[in-house]
Amino acid sequence: MTRITPSKSIKSFIVTAVASIALLSANLSQAEPVLRVSAIPDESPTELQRKFKPLGEYLEKKLGMKVEFTPVTDYAASVEGLVNNRLDMVWFGGFTFVQAKVRSNNQVIPLVQREEDEKFKSVFITTRSDIVKLQDLKGKTFAFGSESSTSGHLMPRSYLLAGHIVPETDMKRIAFSGAHDATVAAVAGGKVDAGALNISVWEKLLAQGRVDANVVHVFYTTPGYYDYNWTVRADMNPVLRKKLADAFLALDKNDPHDKEILDLQRASKFVPTRAENYRAIEAAARSAGLLK
Repeated sequence: MTRITPSKSIKSFIVTAVASIALLSANLSQAEPVLRVSAIPDESPTELQRKFKPLGEYLEKKLGMKVEFTPVTDYAASVEGLVNNRLDMVWFGGFTFVQAKVRSNNQVIPLVQREEDEKFKSVFITTRSDIVKLQDLKGKTFAFGSESSTSGHLMPRSYLLAGHIVPETDMKRIAFSGAHDATVAAVAGGKVDAGALNISVWEKLLAQGRVDANVVHVFYTTPGYYDYNWTVRADMNPVLRKKLADAFLALDKNDPHDKEILDLQRASKFVPTRAENYRAIEAAARSAGLLK
């Protein structure tokens, strides 16, 4: 039998082809890195996208990598996205940070928060003249925001319980609107007698003329507590984590471009934060039976 031996040219072609495929595979595996970012859906998806766009562009320049914002359907999805490595950084409320911390067995790190988040507050609103204090909510209909919201549910519930008001038994009906702006709409539209939301969104809606303060008014403001922060996974490259933190901390309200970013974030500046700041939130969640 005659044995056919590949010519040198064919051998050379095969070697070159194999090398090209290997190089292509290496290039694909080393595709442009992307920072995957999301936020709890405490406002409409379009509003969240609008708020993040200038910040995302700023971070891309500072990090030298692509930054993608992906909205999620609910608060739980933001927690699961970070814990299960589908997201790299998330804008959490204090309660959702605690949930992510517990779900991940302490494998998430709160990076920075707005200075305002060191003493954040919730407001209780109504259109009724006969509701002037928390005790007046007994027998009334009421709206929280999302069940996982710190400022729209957990902390308002905590202050209600402290005032000896159990929403499920002392109120006529409770509802969850899903977002702070939706709570305002429910109260203004007469769907409920009163509701609670975060003070930042309330002030923004007032400034934008999207709520009539002569019709809807605040009748109770909570004491301050730690709330929102930007959180990353603990396994993030320490160099990238420091670059991220430095980028947030460098934002200066005296710089016109930075001021646009800070204004959209409702922030005067960003400051470092740490997990210990949220111990009171975790205690409140366990006390209210919202964290097992």
